[in-house]
Amino acid sequence: MGENMMVRRLDLGCFIRPASETGGPQPRVEPVLAYLVQHDHGLILFDTGIGNADPETEAHYRPRRHSLRGALSAAGVALDDISLVANCHLQFDHCGGNPLLGGKPIPVQDVELATAREGGYTVDELVDFPAVAYEELSGEAEVRPGVRIIPTPGYTQGHQSLVLRQADGTVVLAGQAHDFGAHFASDQLARQAALHGVEQPLPTCRHWLERLADFDPRRVLFAHDCSVWEPAQSTF
Repeated sequence: MGENMMVRRLDLGCFIRPASETGGPQPRVEPVLAYLVQHDHGLILFDTGIGNADPETEAHYRPRRHSLRGALSAAGVALDDISLVANCHLQFDHCGGNPLLGGKPIPVQDVELATAREGGYTVDELVDFPAVAYEELSGEAEVRPGVRIIPTPGYTQGHQSLVLRQADGTVVLAGQAHDFGAHFASDQLARQAALHGVEQPLPTCRHWLERLADFDPRRVLFAHDCSVWEPAQSTF
């Protein structure tokens, strides 16, 4: 704890989620965001962008890619400078740049890796590639001083988030644990209402919100939403 870790957001493109998946009458364009963490023990990359998929998937989501190499270069970083890679999960819009980072350790939940290797879940070539170096986890792990991986299942069974303990407060890189910051905010309010004894009915909250609350997060960032969640009592 107390590490001075700078977090830089990387814009790796976007895709179009069809109306059949948005719950409404319109399609929705969603960003694909990764995060570069400057740590005293080396640079950490959380998510790596959109990989090439089969023609059916390409036509379904119509992705527009921004080069991972180019995004890192704009941040003054090369692929070789990355010391550790983590993905919130292994679907093609989150692990697309992993094959460019062969040899870098990739901590992953064992259930996520097993699901990805079963087929029909993601793009196989993005899961197993030359010099891939998975570190399989079954739960929480501290992967660098002040940096913890926390399982946040829901979107996928093996989804995980990255918790950064900084001197000025904890930052959570939540990936797709929630699609939007507003959804995270709603779940946080529902959790607090339950803790304060508000009578049911209340929304059902994900159980791991309690674990994230242990870190008293000051900022929560997401993979498909540029919004940043901050607690209501934040100062600006």
